[in-house]
Amino acid sequence: MQGTSSSLLLGIDHVQLAAPAGCEDAARDFYGRILGLSELSKPEALRNRGGCWFQCGTHQIHIGIEADFRPAKKAHPAIAVTDLRELRQRFTAARIAVQDDDAIPGARRFYAEDPWGNRLEFVQAG
Repeated sequence: MQGTSSSLLLGIDHVQLAAPAGCEDAARDFYGRILGLSELSKPEALRNRGGCWFQCGTHQIHIGIEADFRPAKKAHPAIAVTDLRELRQRFTAARIAVQDDDAIPGARRFYAEDPWGNRLEFVQAG
């Protein structure tokens, strides 16, 4: 089925990943320190819900609290990176396992998990 061209949808504004209550320190360590993303201030009306938000290029990653949390093992965001090798080194230094995937010819990518087991894909840009 072929879609129709439309100016109604512009693109992705943000991706929200679920996490358990009390996740904020681990989120800041993983998404902030290890991945190097800047934390954003959440709107006042949403702060009491917990979680935190990060800037990722022109998009955002929101970490939201889910009461009956279960990690996403299949569904995942794919994040473009400028230097996949450097990111692998950061993960190795932080003892974060990576899983290589060469199923797409010419694509350099690997998978990893955030501190709560959510699947993340990292793809070499360009």
